[in-house]
Amino acid sequence: MSLALDPAAQDLLFREARTANTFTDEPVTDEQVQAIYDLVKYGPTAFNQSPLRVVLVRSDDARARLVKHMAEGNQPKTSTAPLVAILATDNEFHEELPALMPHFPQAKDAFFSERPVRESAAALNGALQAAYFIIGVRAAGLAAGPMTGLDAAGIEKEFLDGDHSLLMVVNIGKPGEDAWFPRLPRLAYDEVVTTV
Repeated sequence: MSLALDPAAQDLLFREARTANTFTDEPVTDEQVQAIYDLVKYGPTAFNQSPLRVVLVRSDDARARLVKHMAEGNQPKTSTAPLVAILATDNEFHEELPALMPHFPQAKDAFFSERPVRESAAALNGALQAAYFIIGVRAAGLAAGPMTGLDAAGIEKEFLDGDHSLLMVVNIGKPGEDAWFPRLPRLAYDEVVTTV
């Protein structure tokens, strides 16, 4: 059975998708980021929570503050990427639920009145949205370099407030020379899928 998505699009989004390690100096525009968000915002989350928040690191000062919190091997990549996005979750996402779920505004208090419940829900649904974001970057013809090798507490203190939790940092741009490491193996279908 074939997929409904064109094979070239399948390659762009999945088969040829890898973490970029180098980038050209071609800028990533606000219009490109807006187009990415306007596409990926439709990806489903539980209760339409939409907890993802994005901090775009554009200034030299902000980049220097971020780079010092990256693992040593990630510092050069983050220093030279045309754009860096800090992806975080809003642990107070429930405040938006009356607008995001107008047919069930009481979900805010019925399910998410306690902070630990919100943090758990935001972590799961924010991770879903981070994946959508990375696929959106690829759909825009750009490369993404998602990274979790970093000092999360340091980045949260430097860039976020107590209501937001870091998910990852993503370098974004056109792939540069030798951008890709060799493709690593993947598990086979029968190693992953079980029918019961």
